[in-house]
Amino acid sequence: MPLEPPDQSEIAEVAVGYGLGLTDADVESFAPLVHGVLASWDAVEALHAQVEPVAPDRAWARPEAADNPLNAWYVTCNITESSEGPLAGRTVAVKDNTAVAGVPMMNGSTTLEGFVPSRDATIVSRMLAAGATIAGKAVCEDLCFSGGSHTSRTGPVQNPWDTSRSSGGSSSGSAALVASGVVDFATGGDQGGSIRMPASFSGIVGHKPTHGLVPYTGAFPIEQTIDHVGPMTRTVADAALLLGVIAGPDGHDPRQPGDLVVQDYVAALSRSAEGLRVGVVGEGFGHPGSEPDVDDAVRAAAETLREAGLTVEDVSIPWHLHGLKIWDVISIEGATAQMVDGNGYGLNWQGRYDPELIEFYGNKWRADGSQFSETVKLVLLSGRYALDRYRGKHYAMARNLAPRLRAAYDEALARYDVLVMPTTPIQASLIPAEDAPREEQIVRALEMVTNCAPLDVSGHPACSVPAGQANGLPTGMMIIGKRFDDATVLRVAHTFEQAVGGFPAPQASAVAGAS
Repeated sequence: MPLEPPDQSEIAEVAVGYGLGLTDADVESFAPLVHGVLASWDAVEALHAQVEPVAPDRAWARPEAADNPLNAWYVTCNITESSEGPLAGRTVAVKDNTAVAGVPMMNGSTTLEGFVPSRDATIVSRMLAAGATIAGKAVCEDLCFSGGSHTSRTGPVQNPWDTSRSSGGSSSGSAALVASGVVDFATGGDQGGSIRMPASFSGIVGHKPTHGLVPYTGAFPIEQTIDHVGPMTRTVADAALLLGVIAGPDGHDPRQPGDLVVQDYVAALSRSAEGLRVGVVGEGFGHPGSEPDVDDAVRAAAETLREAGLTVEDVSIPWHLHGLKIWDVISIEGATAQMVDGNGYGLNWQGRYDPELIEFYGNKWRADGSQFSETVKLVLLSGRYALDRYRGKHYAMARNLAPRLRAAYDEALARYDVLVMPTTPIQASLIPAEDAPREEQIVRALEMVTNCAPLDVSGHPACSVPAGQANGLPTGMMIIGKRFDDATVLRVAHTFEQAVGGFPAPQASAVAGAS
C-alpha cells in the first residue's frame, strides 16, 4: 500500500528524538523535502510487487491432541514435489522458524502468530527437490530463545523418554518427532546449541554444520554471526544424507563464504576412522551443575572410540571457558538489535530479506511487548541497557575476541582430528509448571548451554550423538571438527554409532502415555 507521508508533528517528533534542534519554521521547510524523498518508497514497493512470488495453495491443519501426544507439531501438512531423489519417500518435519510457503510460521511466539510466508526457505526447496515429503512444522521455542522445551506459546513439548521432562530447545518439536519415530528427519536451528541440546536430551543425532555451510535463507534470524540450520536424525547416516542435500551456496546468504566447497558426507562414512586423533577437552567436564553421570558416560564413549582404533588423549583449551561469556554479549546485544529492534532481519547486509515478515512481526511485537517470553524479556532488559549505556562497545569487543576463541579450538584441532566433550552437562530436566516462578523458567531455559554456545561463536561443526543412558535418560557426546570438515565429524560419529551397535529409541509406551 502507498506510504503514508508524515505530517509536520511527526517530522517534529523525529527531530526531537535525534536532538536536531529544529524550530517550527524549520520543520515546515523540511516537510515538502521529506515528502519528495519518500516518494521513492512507493516506487520500490511497486517494483518489489512485480518480482515477489504469490504463496502457493498448500493444505495444512492444526493436529488434534490425540494425534499430537508430545505437543511437538505446530501444524501438519503433506507436501511432495518429486518422487525421485536421495530423500524420496522420506518424511521431514521443518522447525517452525523456517519458511514453508503457504503454511503458517509462528516461531513459537504470539508475536508472529498468523503469519504465512510466500516463499520456501532454501533448505525446504532443496529437500522437496530431493524427493522429501514435508510432513509439517515442528514446534520451536518462543523466538527460539530457550534451551528448554517449555516456552512455546503452543505449550511445552514433552520428551518421549519421559514426558515429564524437557525435550530440549529450541528445536524442541523437531527432536521429539524424530526421537519418537514420527518422521524420518527434521531440521533444526542453532544459535546457542538449539540443534545439539535437544538432540542430547532426546537421544538423537543433531549436527550443527560449520557456520555458513548451509544457507540460512528463509529461516527467522536471531543474530547473523551465530545463525545455523542443520539436520536432526536418528542415525548418523541420515544426518550425512540430509546435510548433503541442504548444504552449499544459494547466492542469497551473506553468512556463506564465496569459495564454499561441499564434501560428500555420505561417502565419508564408508572410510575407516582408525588412526584418527581425538582430543577429550577437559574444560568441557565438571562445570558447576554438571551431572557426574553425564561426564562418566561421555568419558566412556571416548573409550569406545579408542577401542574402535582411534587415538584418544586429553587436551586442555582454557579459552573454552571464556566462550560462554563472549556468546552472552554477542547473542544478547546482537539479538536485541537484530531479532527485536531490527524486526528479525536488521539492516546493512546483502542477501534475501522477507519484507512481509519484517512488517508483520515488527507491528505485532510493538503492539504488545508483554507477549515476549521471560527469556526474551531478559535479553531485552540486559541488551537494551548495555546498548544505550555503552553504545555497542562490548558487542564490538566480543566480536573482536571471537577470532581468539576460534583460534583456541583451531590450535587443538591442528593436533587432533576432532574434539569431544559432553553436549550438555545435564540430562533432560523437568518441565517447569505453567505457574512456576520466573527464576525457575529462565534457569530451565539456559542451564544447559555451557558447552554448546561457544561453538556457535567459533563456527566449528559440532555433532551431538547419544553417548549412553543413565537413569533411563539419554546423554549426549559432542564431536567437534575443523571448520568445513563436517565430513570427518560425521565419520567419527558414525564409527561410534557402529561400535555401540546403533542408538536406542524410547519405548513406544512412554510416547503413548503422553496422550
